[in-house]
Amino acid sequence: MINIVLQMLSYRFIVNALVVGALVALCAALLGVSLVLKRYSMIGDGLSHVGFGALAIATAMNAAPLTVAIPVVVLAAFLLLRISESSSIRGDAAIALISTTALAAGVIAVSVSGVNTDVYSYMFGSILDMSDSDVKQGVLLSAAVLIMFVLFYNKIFAVTFDESFSRASGVKTNIYNMVIAILTALTIVLGMRVMGTLLIASLIIFPALTSMRLCKTFKAVVICSATVSLFCFFAGVTASYIYSLPTGASVVAVNAVMFMLFSITAFIKRIF
Repeated sequence: MINIVLQMLSYRFIVNALVVGALVALCAALLGVSLVLKRYSMIGDGLSHVGFGALAIATAMNAAPLTVAIPVVVLAAFLLLRISESSSIRGDAAIALISTTALAAGVIAVSVSGVNTDVYSYMFGSILDMSDSDVKQGVLLSAAVLIMFVLFYNKIFAVTFDESFSRASGVKTNIYNMVIAILTALTIVLGMRVMGTLLIASLIIFPALTSMRLCKTFKAVVICSATVSLFCFFAGVTASYIYSLPTGASVVAVNAVMFMLFSITAFIKRIF
């Protein structure tokens, strides 16, 4: 096993994939705890579809993908939050409304432009094709997300568990909800290159739900979620390398197995 790992690390493109992928997995796991507890976890899936539309349109216009995608996805996160808070449209309906519209816009842009765009890589990720510039951008944005999460940890904890009490205590919950949405948007844009539009939501949902099988406090869930996410990512990439499997799908499969193991352990623990 050690020889396989050393062999993997001898390839520059795999090292790039491991660095960026691990940072994205960590960011997604940390934010996923709050999103799952607030019953807003599918925002990841919705924003990934918006990101696909933005990336497709940027490619069709020969523009820098991240330059276009980041502000568009952040704006979509803001709209989703505002719509769900101040209108009769439920959060899940708002996500479906915005995400499907953006997805359709991206497909139309690619079709009309005639540009030879690799839509498959947008859908399922292309983590092994990351350039040095992609790695630098990924590291910088991931570091920004992690720093902001640490700085606002207490406020995020407050608005996650009891938003009404936090608002009554003078906490500006709208601002910190927006912080969560913006951090999620940045993570989604980065994660699309790693996992693709169809699989990025798994990095947000699986680690948090897995940790909640056994852990009972917010801090314990956050730490366990981060650990599980990193382990599953590295295990998934390793399995992908050994068996020549799609990387994103392998990571999701390992997360699914880990969820089942934690669930079985929790069941046995309740019995005894």
